[in-house]
Order: sequence, then C-alpha cells, then structure tokens
Amino acid sequence: MDKFVIEGPSRLEGDLRVSGAKNAVLPLMAASLLARGVSVIDNVPDLQDVRFFMTILEGLGAACSLEDHELRIDTTGVTGCSAPYDLVRKMRASIYVLGPLLGARGEARVSLPGGCAWGPRPVNLHLEGMTALGADIELDEGYINARSPGRLRGGRFRFEPTSVGGTANVLMAAVLASGPTHLENCAVEPEVTCLAEALVSAGARIEGVGTATLRIQGVAELAPLRQTVIADRIEAGTIMAGVALAGGSVRLTGVDCAHLHPISAVLEEMGCRIEEGAGVLRIQASGRPGPAEVITRPYPGFPTDMQAQVMAACAAASGTSFITETIYADRFTHVAELNRLGADIRVDGPRATVFGVEKLKGAPVMATDLRASAALVLAGVAAHGTTTVNRVYHIDRGYERIEQRLCALGARIERVKG
Repeated sequence: MDKFVIEGPSRLEGDLRVSGAKNAVLPLMAASLLARGVSVIDNVPDLQDVRFFMTILEGLGAACSLEDHELRIDTTGVTGCSAPYDLVRKMRASIYVLGPLLGARGEARVSLPGGCAWGPRPVNLHLEGMTALGADIELDEGYINARSPGRLRGGRFRFEPTSVGGTANVLMAAVLASGPTHLENCAVEPEVTCLAEALVSAGARIEGVGTATLRIQGVAELAPLRQTVIADRIEAGTIMAGVALAGGSVRLTGVDCAHLHPISAVLEEMGCRIEEGAGVLRIQASGRPGPAEVITRPYPGFPTDMQAQVMAACAAASGTSFITETIYADRFTHVAELNRLGADIRVDGPRATVFGVEKLKGAPVMATDLRASAALVLAGVAAHGTTTVNRVYHIDRGYERIEQRLCALGARIERVKG
C-alpha cells in the first residue's frame, strides 16, 4: 500500500483550480442508466471511486471512457439489472444504481452496501422511497430485489431524517414514473441540485430544484445527460483548512463561493481572511489559528465531510475548540491518529473537545477513511518533523493526486509506493 512521507512545517502559497465534486459525479453516472445513448459528463475528477463506479456500469453492459476529465457513458448495450456484492461492498454509493435501474427497466437486484440492513442504517430511506413509488421490494440473502409491474407510479414520500443519497436515488426513480411524485424534506446539498439540473436538461419535469420539496411529473423517456460537474466544495474546504493550520495565502479558482459559506464562516471565526470573487476565493492566514465551535449539520450547515480537516486546524489553535458531530456520531476515528501527532483531543459521545497545542510533531500515522486521511495529511504539512501517513488509498478515493496539488502550493510530500 502506498504511503505519504511529509516533511514539515510548510506554508501553503499559490493558486489552485478546484476539481469537480466526487459526490456530484457518482449520482450523475448512475443517472446515465435512465436513457439510451451516450451521456457526456465534464469536469470529472480521475478518482478511484469514479473508476470503480465505471466498473459497476460496465458490469451492467455500459461502455465507459474517461479522458481529460471528460466521462462518456454509452448505455446502448445495457441489459443487466444486477449489481453484485463483490462490487457493491467496496463502495456505499453503488446503491445509486437502484433507482435508475428500477425506473428505466422495472427491476433491480442490488447488494446491500457494506453489509447494511434495512432499518437502522440510512439505506432504509432509499427502499421506503421506492416502495412509495409502487415498487415491490424483498431482501434476499443480502440483496435488494426490487420490481415494478410496468412503470413505477408517482407517489408521496417524506425523508425522515433528510438524506442526500436517498433524495438522489428516489428522485432518479421518480422521473420516469407514471404520474406526479411529491418528495418532502429533501436534501438541498449542491450535489443533489446538480443532479436535478442535469435531469431537467435531459427532459425530466422537476419543480422546486434546490429546495426541500421536489415535485416531479414523470415522463416516458429522457435524453442522454450533458452536464458539467460542480466544483468540489470539500476539496476546496480541505485546502482552506490547510491554510488555516499551516498559514499562507491560496487563491482557489473554479469554485462557487456560496457553496463554501458554511466552511468560510468557521475559518473566519478562527482568524482567516477570506475574499470572494466570481468563481474565485482567496484565503489568508498567519500565526496560530484561533479556536472554533463547530456543529455538523445538513447543508447549508457545516458539512460532516469537513469535520476531520477542521479538527486538524483546531488542534494547533490558540485556545479550546468544541466540535459536535450530529450526522455520524461515531465519526472520530482520526482523533487517535491526530493525538499521535501531538494533538490533545478528547471525545465524549458525539462531542470532541480540542485543546490547542503550540505545535504538532511529526509521527507515523494510519489513515482510517477518506476525510480522516485528508486531516492527517494537513496535520503532517503543518507538523514539525517527518510524518508518514500509511494506507493513503483511502485519500485516492476522493482527491485527485492531492500530494501533487499540495506540493504545488509549497508542501513537501513524497508518495512512496507500497
């Protein structure tokens, strides 16, 4: 397994164009199954998750190619309706194929992702939403067997709690259903809005795009997708948190500043100076960051996917920070590894208290998941001495060549092949 060897501390200085959003690309890829023909998606990051989702689509009969950040998906040869366990177990977002297969082909057999069961895990909202559209769903030996006699029919469904994945999946199923569908308490994350806008451009009839209430009038067919992926607000936020922690001045381009406001507000509280322009954001920081109080919430609240990175910045703050995780209460696997770098973080249930230390110190650490990996890399850039981040395949899932992009800003990171 590859690892990063980081020599710190380093300031971050320069310009960086932000990549397309992974969390927007994956549902768009699934949505290509709703139409016959070639869908073209631009500004696609070359990530392990994207490549893996291509494998899932190819297993269903699609032909996929990714070149120069343009993804082409030809669904002309799609005949399959099954996404097997060996594929789905590796990436939770694989369940996104459920809605499109059910809506376009009337049946789907998809493995429960990551061993989830219908009930306590969020996948239940995907299934309950499909049932509200008239689907017959059975669980059989770890698989979701979904069928619809003829087209799905419009219905009403309320997400409790709100769910990004559930909203996207049920929306994709509803656009080809017969009659109207009314969805309430929908997720309003920019990635969901990007999907809805792409579906409308392909011929779907959706009202309330960007709001918590979506009204869909089903259509008989859609045209192939033509969509440019929005900028990755989490990649942008990760770089911003790195500047807050390590110091420096970075100009981010290709961004939607409005999508970054929840992150910007916290970093400004920590003493960063942020300037916004049309598609451009500059962040500057000097000295130790100040402390912050962070509570993760669904958009437009502070994103859970930025919790670990901001915690890394708080670890070296000139005061005590409090971070409350309301989305995934157990999402603190990075705490022990940050403490190995000299941080002083204590967790009590869903709340972490971060006692800022004067400086972090290099050490060997282990990446446990995608965003935890990013937090450890940022901490390594700011830490004094050598930090080795092991198992960086996690970070390759969601950041395209992050070590090269950070090195272009002044970091000193070497990827060592494993």
